[in-house]
Amino acid sequence: MDNKDMEVVEHLEEFRRRLFIILGCFFIFLIFDFVYVKDIYKILTQSLPFKLTILGPSDILWIYFSISGIIALALTIPVASFQCWLFVRPGLHAHERKAALMYIPFLFILFVTGLLIGYFFVMPNVFRFINYLGKNMFIEMYTVDKYFGFVFNLVVPFAVCFDMPVILMFLTSIGIVNPVYLKKMRRYAYFILVVVACCISPPDFVSHISVSIPLILLYECSVLLSNLAYKKRRKREQNTHLEMEVRK
Repeated sequence: MDNKDMEVVEHLEEFRRRLFIILGCFFIFLIFDFVYVKDIYKILTQSLPFKLTILGPSDILWIYFSISGIIALALTIPVASFQCWLFVRPGLHAHERKAALMYIPFLFILFVTGLLIGYFFVMPNVFRFINYLGKNMFIEMYTVDKYFGFVFNLVVPFAVCFDMPVILMFLTSIGIVNPVYLKKMRRYAYFILVVVACCISPPDFVSHISVSIPLILLYECSVLLSNLAYKKRRKREQNTHLEMEVRK
């Protein structure tokens, strides 16, 4: 086995080790959150004007694993980001290592922010509108799996999209993307975001608009942050070039 094959094997071993650490932390958080699901469930449902029902014992297990899984996912984001940083660190320059490490807490903060905004702002408006459509037409009786399935399908992808500005800013700082490219791709990005919004929101126009607008605003924030990171990178490259010229 030559040196190149040895390097590939070492990278695969390193990747597997990092992956096991991430999965191990996720399952530890999952078990820990499982203990407090009942209290979290009470908080999430205390404002509902109705009681949720179940159709079988499996619904109880489903809600326990769903709630604890979402919280475990949020808590695992910093760990996963740090492990990814450790994995790619040897291939990064010093300033790229520092920049990548600074972005890790923001990934967690923005994900949690997306969860909170999605649950306390976007989801109630969408849910209220759907109930308004069915007013005086049906007897409202929501099961646990249907209600929280609706909530998670709407809120979780919304929270993931909240990490878009940080990810694009980091990719700009290491030279993979730039704001000019993001501006050129704006119309295609809008189309993709609207499709995503239509997929994660209920099938009505108001719901689509309620989810599409925040996602488009997030993309515009990503362009602005990418522009800041691009200017900073260009300034750093110019300073480096000047230093090299002085040394010559």
